[in-house]
Amino acid sequence: MKRQLPNIVRAAAAGALLLCGASASQAAEGKLKVAFFGFELINTSPEPVGEGERRRIALIGELFAKMLADSGRYEIAPLPEALRRRIAQSAEITGCNGCEIEWAREAGADIAAFGTVQKVSNLILNENIYMNRVDGGAPFFSGSVDIRGNTDESWSRGMKYLIGEYFLKQR
Repeated sequence: MKRQLPNIVRAAAAGALLLCGASASQAAEGKLKVAFFGFELINTSPEPVGEGERRRIALIGELFAKMLADSGRYEIAPLPEALRRRIAQSAEITGCNGCEIEWAREAGADIAAFGTVQKVSNLILNENIYMNRVDGGAPFFSGSVDIRGNTDESWSRGMKYLIGEYFLKQR
């Protein structure tokens, strides 16, 4: 005969998950919803931003979203079209004073995420990820990795390392 847990025990377990920082949606589905707002390129090099770098920003954004979704622990929250239009008309995410929290809340997400790539030169670049809880705005994860070389391979390798070796292993 299978023994069932009393409702009070199930409620206490769900409450403990919430107290530990998990959301109600994670407790129900086992996944946190992440609103991902892409990467911003910060060029501090004397060289202008090229088409290759614009393409790589999209490339690592797709890689970030895919790695999170493929982990089975996170779901990328779709951004409604009206929200996308408002975001497109807003200031850069790094200068919007926490706008990502409200945007993620509107998207029904648990976590707001975005990243930056700082181009110091064509040899030295830095990839950064920032993730904050929607409930209260507390940091969920932030990480950074330096890469050498301004190529599709170096950008992808840096992102895979940052997500695979830091984020997914810590979470």
